Amino acid sequence: MRILCTNDDGIHAPGLKTLEKIAKELSSDIWIVAPETEQSGAGHSLTLAHPLRVRKINRRKFAVSGTPTDCVLMAVKHLMLETPPDLVLSGVNRGQNIAEDVTYSGTIAAAMEGTVLGVPSIALSQAYGFEGREKVKWATAEHHGAALVSKLVEMGWPKDVLMNVNFPDVLHSAVKEVEVTVQGKRDQSNALIDTRMDARDNAYHWLGFQKVLSNPPEGTDLRAIYAGRISVTPLHMDLTHKTTRRAMAKELGGTPPKSVTPVTWAPVDRANGRKPSK
Repeated sequence: MRILCTNDDGIHAPGLKTLEKIAKELSSDIWIVAPETEQSGAGHSLTLAHPLRVRKINRRKFAVSGTPTDCVLMAVKHLMLETPPDLVLSGVNRGQNIAEDVTYSGTIAAAMEGTVLGVPSIALSQAYGFEGREKVKWATAEHHGAALVSKLVEMGWPKDVLMNVNFPDVLHSAVKEVEVTVQGKRDQSNALIDTRMDARDNAYHWLGFQKVLSNPPEGTDLRAIYAGRISVTPLHMDLTHKTTRRAMAKELGGTPPKSVTPVTWAPVDRANGRKPSK
């Protein structure tokens, strides 16, 4: 099995070394194509306004001056064109990628791009706690990673689905179980904009979340990680909401509307979404 390893934390990230160890338990044919610098939060973005540069480190290891998506595209369509990978592994990310993280994450995006290109893809992330980024329990991902990836590959999954794996912030021996989860939702009241002033009295801002645990429902990726379980979430590339599409098609399908009706929006209903008032 030919495995492509990538990430969003950069070519020198410790999580990439962990991912390489996991991959080497599965195969001897390992390629690494990762961003030259950290690309956390890059999402599923491509570099279109600037040229990409590729730095060859050795025969099967390359650094790309772009996003994680760029790296997978460059690997599959250029560097590995003659013999494309059988599997894309992205990570191991420093920090969990759960709930809304999946839309921001470059780690998830690399697996998305692999899926778009027809290659089975798995994103792997290692959660860490409030004590900080320097105390990540990489050994947990390393200990459980290869067997879990092997089992997923053995099971298989649909071509338009990618696997999102998150390891909890516990020692590998303390992992309770694997849970197949759904994507959770963060408590957005914990969102934080930290405004500071520079030496010229100009404001600048850091985005983040307050260090407060939420209380997510059972079955979600958030709850699984809080409970010390490995979370495996199948993510679907088709973002169409089928129920809404069917309901809208009954009124909106057919001849385009010709009249304009003034609409006053009611306050947001958190359970049912925003609706026009009568």
